[in-house]
Amino acid sequence: MIDAQRERLFNELAEEFSMFDRLGNLVRRVSTLVKPSVIHIEAHKTEKNESYDEAGAGVVLRIGSDTWVMTNRHVIVGASPSEILLRTSDGKEFHPTRVLADSSTDVAVMKVSHMSLPPARMGHSDEAEIGDFVIAIGSPFGLSHSVTFGILSAKGRRDLSLGEQRIEMQDFFQTDAAINPGNSGGPLLNLRGEVIAINTAIASSSGGSEGIGFAIPINMAMEVAGQLVEHGKLQRGYLGVTLDPVFSVADLAAAGYAAKGGALVKNVRPGSPAELAHLQRGDIIVEFNSKPVDNDDHLVAQVGLTPIGKEIPMIIYREGKRYGTKVILTDMQ
Repeated sequence: MIDAQRERLFNELAEEFSMFDRLGNLVRRVSTLVKPSVIHIEAHKTEKNESYDEAGAGVVLRIGSDTWVMTNRHVIVGASPSEILLRTSDGKEFHPTRVLADSSTDVAVMKVSHMSLPPARMGHSDEAEIGDFVIAIGSPFGLSHSVTFGILSAKGRRDLSLGEQRIEMQDFFQTDAAINPGNSGGPLLNLRGEVIAINTAIASSSGGSEGIGFAIPINMAMEVAGQLVEHGKLQRGYLGVTLDPVFSVADLAAAGYAAKGGALVKNVRPGSPAELAHLQRGDIIVEFNSKPVDNDDHLVAQVGLTPIGKEIPMIIYREGKRYGTKVILTDMQ
């Protein structure tokens, strides 16, 4: 009786395991497919008369009509192209011929001559949902092309304090896939094998993974990368307002508004695009470019990544009423 019962339990486990094994097989296939597009990076830096090496990762992506290696700026900043070593999954080594970076988003791209690698496939980060399974590939503690697995824990993480470097425009994904020092710049993938974000930072008291990692959504990263390639820098949109950082949804509700988020204007700079759009002190911006505004940090990121010179619709609340207006952003110099 005992042997028969154990046999039945083993059979039931085998049936249940088959479902999990399909998931494991999917992770293995995604890892195998994308690894050739992931680059191990070693940057030799000199700071305050001290030299040191920093490891990170990058991913080959098609930007415009060419292929580039995307990574985080903090991985390679302070190193010249000749001091940046790129190593592929099959051991080939290269140095970039051109490096472009933006400090406000921590995005960087590198051009490499005579490097024939398949670009990774890009996903649509706006379609990613909390709870989705994700895969991170990078070089934690210099261990190149390491793969970890988890879920997308949260979206829209902003106003994070990330060490000494200030990333001004934040709209991070949060994940519990293990991310450690050296994962920076590597891809965060969905189970279709598509890049949905670029791993950037961790929240940790120990310096290692504690299940809270942050990644730049790929839609945002690609907008920055496209401008870097086309213009050599990010043409950051300028609206010309000062926002109230303590304004919240509770304040909206107290004022009798039903909006789920918004940014309160404290001041409008003379001659700015905001003044030309007739914005006033006390206005609450609830939609920008046909997208809801969560809070002041969200609006800063939206404005900064919006193309300049185009007419952009906005919805504001003023004195209990809802108004529409349009603004043409200029370049923040």
